[in-house]
Formats: sequence, structure tokens, C-alpha cells
Amino acid sequence: MSKPNILLITSDQQHWNTIGAFQPEISTPNLDRLVREGTTFTRAYCPNPTCTPTRASIITGQYPSQHGAWTLGTKLLENRHTVGEDFQDAGYRTALIGKAHFQPLKGTEEFPSLEAYPVLQDLDFWRDFHGPFYGFDHVELARNHTNEAHVGQHYANWMEEKGCANWRDYFLPPTGTMDRSVLHKWPIPEQFHYNTWIAERSNALLEEYSKSGESFFLWSSFFDPHPDYLVPEPWDTMYDPEKLTIPSVTPGEHDRNPPHFRLTQEDTPDFSHLKESERGIHGYHSHTKLPAEERKKIVSTYYGMISCMDKYIGRILDKLDELGLAENTIVVFTTDHGHFFGQHGLQHKGGFHYEDLIKLPFIVRYPGHVPAGHVSPAIQSLVDLAPTFLSLTGIPVPHAMTGVDQSAVWLGQQEQARDHAICEFHHEPTTIHQKTYVNERYKITVYYNQEYGEIFDLQEDPGEINNLWDDPASAELKSKLLLKYVWAELGKEPLPMPRIWHA
Repeated sequence: MSKPNILLITSDQQHWNTIGAFQPEISTPNLDRLVREGTTFTRAYCPNPTCTPTRASIITGQYPSQHGAWTLGTKLLENRHTVGEDFQDAGYRTALIGKAHFQPLKGTEEFPSLEAYPVLQDLDFWRDFHGPFYGFDHVELARNHTNEAHVGQHYANWMEEKGCANWRDYFLPPTGTMDRSVLHKWPIPEQFHYNTWIAERSNALLEEYSKSGESFFLWSSFFDPHPDYLVPEPWDTMYDPEKLTIPSVTPGEHDRNPPHFRLTQEDTPDFSHLKESERGIHGYHSHTKLPAEERKKIVSTYYGMISCMDKYIGRILDKLDELGLAENTIVVFTTDHGHFFGQHGLQHKGGFHYEDLIKLPFIVRYPGHVPAGHVSPAIQSLVDLAPTFLSLTGIPVPHAMTGVDQSAVWLGQQEQARDHAICEFHHEPTTIHQKTYVNERYKITVYYNQEYGEIFDLQEDPGEINNLWDDPASAELKSKLLLKYVWAELGKEPLPMPRIWHA
């Protein structure tokens, strides 16, 4: 038998509690299938709650502060070592279909970007370019987020090939963004949706790999349910907004939190001291400012986006079965970071390290190896994916990868491989710059050059309502957690010094 294949399936900005097997208000039959056939990890975390930093961590096995793509608008330099290179050296085929986001939308002379204008919409270029790209020998890319769609690259060419020659009619020049007055229902038919494209092209590669008998590392990278909130019919009306639980702020919960938490809840907040730079928008969005009916409709559309995506994840899983590849393929489903849709009075994402934003859905399936139908509280981090993939396929793990090898945990041979996770958020030094240490029970968040912070007891306060940072009774706990955070920041224990002859 050939070495195990790797199929990584990711969504974009999906809240951890949006899998039907654990949350009855949403339907995800194909993710539920993975839950039944694999192990679900309930304590998985991102290393950064934004796209570029975390996605770069997935392929480098390093934290954003190490690989250098530390915020939106930065670039993962092409000279960074990636896991795809290790797979290629071991004879694997490597491919990425969908969203990469390793490079910014605004390239510079010093840091040019293939994911930037004008090359992003040069369809002749993308007809000929399929890699190499960050260790992937084959890529088919796009930068779509519903009506934020920067339409171009391989996806636009595919739409034309499929007969949607008028796709430009749905988007506005010069950036290819949809009319923002269009809400909830994505106007392009589902047959031309990017979910359809990702599944179809992923399956074409699976057929190619099956015929050649080559081992593969394939990343199928979906765009949804990242806002804005739009999905093709009938998914836009799948959920009745009146029947959904809509999270909301707990009165007074931000009284003990850092200033930017409280600002989101004010009628006329002044974020001038947190001014965004040209490096991208992280935002400080308030859920409480939305009309009540829109709050409900947003959640129903968000769930519809997840259910639609689930359909196409199912098509990929079906193709594995059809080709006889499922038994020898390690499938991982996760997302790049979480999402607020009312929790703590917040919307979207930003400089807030609540579980809603940094904890992830995370499922592993490897028939006959990973326990089926199992739920594990073992802490995971997305920086662990690269070293774990390599370990499970018998490929040496580069020393520069700082993620933890989770293979024994995934295989059910060990209860845990790490006792904490670290999450970073670094926009600009003049705005929110924070780091979080979270262990089995507690979470502490510290801010650059600030005396405020957060401590939450996740066991007694899972909703993270009661910030213990300034609680006199928690002073000893605060000291202990700060020390744990400091040592965690220093990384693994240093290796023993080599013995010197006659020393």
C-alpha cells in the first residue's frame, strides 16, 4: 500500500459550534458523517484569528511571529519552508484548490503579490499558471467572499468554461465587488458557485491521483461562511430566523474588560486611537447596533452558507469512496478561525480572543487508525497540522517547525500532546496587540505595553462573562498564569548542550 494520503478540508471563519452532530439548529450531514467516522477535538485553536497569519501557519508549522506573515496585508515570503516541499521531496503530489490568501491584495515593488491587482484579474495569466506555489505543485485559486468577491484567477476562468460568460454582470468594476445592497441571496446560480468549483476541481485531482497511484497532499479550501452573508437559493431560506437561538451581550459584561470591548457597545464609539492601517481591516463590529430582524436573518444566512458548503464537502468525501481512496486517506476538517454573530455583543472578528473567535471545529478521520465516533478534549493548534501530517506519513519533521506532533493523540495512543495553546493578534503597535495563553481550564490575555488584560475560568465561566484580571481574590491565579504564559512564549525547553570532549 502507498503512503497515506492527506486531504485537508477547511472552511473560512466558521464558529466552532456549527456542526449539526453537536448543535441541533443546523444541518451538516456530511460533517456529521466525519464525526461518526472519526475523532472530533473540542479544544482546537487558531494561532491568529485572521486569515493570512493562520493559513501561513498551517503550511509552515510556525506561529505568525515566526514565519513573518503576522497580519492581513502582509505576505508569506516565498523563501519560507513549507510542508508541501517536504511532501514533494517524499514523492507526493501536492495541490491547493480554493482560497490561499498567503499574499496581500495590494502588492508592492518590494513584495509583489500574485494574489493582488492587476494580475489577480488577468485571466490569460491564470489559464497558464498552476504553480509551483508555496510547496504546491498544482494550484487553482480565487479570492472570493460572496459580495467581497475579487473575482478572477482560476475561478473566473472556470465560470466561463461552464457557460457563465456574463459573470461580470454581477460584479462592479474595477475591483469585481458585488453591489453591497444585495443581501442574503447570492444572485449567481448554485451551479456557478465557488463551492461547486472547489468540489469539482478537487474531485478531478482525486481522479488523476487515483489513476496514477501517486500519494497526495490535497488542500480543498472553501471560502464560506466568511461574511458578507449571502448564499444561493434555496439555501438562503433554509432556516427560519424566528426558530434560531441568537446570541447576545450580557449586560455589564464589558465593565471589567479592556476599553475596546466597551467601545463596541457605545452609540457613537471613538476608535480613533485604534485607527486601522493600510494592512487590512480587522474591525471592531457591534452586533447590538443591528436591527433585531437583521440579527436573526444574518444567523439564518450564515447557517445556510455552512449547510451549502457541507453539501460540496460531501461530494469530495463521496469521490474518495468511489475511487477506493478513503481507507488510505487522512481527512482533516477545520477552519482558519472563528466568528462572532452576537456573542458578547460582537459581530465578525477583531481584537478579541474569546473562544468564539479562536476555538475551531476540528475533525480527523483515518479509518482503522483514528478512533471512530470519539470526542476528545485534547488541545490542538493549527500550527500542529504540518508536523502531524509529516509524522503520520513517515516523513521527517523539520526542526524549524514549532508546532507539536499530535499523531499519537489522533491515533488514540496518547491523551494529549500539549497542555496549552497560544494565539497571537498583532495589527500595528499603536493599536491592538495581544497574545493569549489557554490551558485546560484557564485563559489569560496580555496586551503590548498595557496593564489591562483578561483572565477567564473556562470551567466555571464557559461563556467568558466574568473577567478575573482585576479580581483581588484571583491575584495568585493571575501571577501563576503570567508565569505559565512567559514560559510558553519562550517555546519548548531548550535541547541539552552537546557534550564537549575533555570539558
